[in-house]
Amino acid sequence: MNLIGYARVSTTDQSLDLQLDELEEVGAFKVFSDQASGATQERPAWEECRAYLQPGNVLVVNDLTRLGRNAADLASIVSSLAEQKVGFRSLKEPYLDTSTSHGLMIFQIFSALAEYERNRLRERTMDGLKAAKARGRTGGRPTKMTPDKATTAHRMRTEKRTIAAIASTIGVSESTVVRELAKERKSLREGSKKLE
Repeated sequence: MNLIGYARVSTTDQSLDLQLDELEEVGAFKVFSDQASGATQERPAWEECRAYLQPGNVLVVNDLTRLGRNAADLASIVSSLAEQKVGFRSLKEPYLDTSTSHGLMIFQIFSALAEYERNRLRERTMDGLKAAKARGRTGGRPTKMTPDKATTAHRMRTEKRTIAAIASTIGVSESTVVRELAKERKSLREGSKKLE
C-alpha cells in the first residue's frame, strides 16, 4: 500500500514545509503540492495527483481543509477516490481514514451530512425563489424586449422584414426576436381554439 501525499497552501507567502515534513514523516511515497486558493478550481498538482493515484493507494493530507473547499466538495472527492479503490487519510483527523472499517463508517456519516447540507441549500434556494415570485420578482436577466421593441418587431415582421433586420433595428439578438414573434403566434393559436 503506497501512501501518496497532497499538500496545499493558499498563497505564495505561506510555506508548504510543515505539511511536507508531516507527510514525509508518515511515509508518503510521493507528494504533490499546490500553491492555490481552495476556492479556485485550478490546482494543477491536484489534477496530476488524481491521475497518478492507483487502486490500493491511500491519499494522505495534512488536514481536510487542504483538499476540499467545503464538506460537500470533500465528500465528492473522497467518494470519487473510493470508486478508484483509493483510500483517504487525514493526519489532523485520524478518525477519517477510509482504509479502515471505522474510518469508512465515519466517512459515510460525513457524506450523509454533506448530502443533507446540499439538499438544505437547494431547499432554501427554492423557498427564496418562491417568495420572490410571490412578490412579483423573477430570477434571471431582465428581458431586453421592451413593449415598444415588441411592437416594432411585430410591425416590421408584417412588412416582411428579416429576423436579422428586425434584431439589428431594435437592438436585440435574433433569438430574442424569434421568441417574441413565437409568443404572438401562440396567442393567436390559443385565441382561434377558443372561438371553435
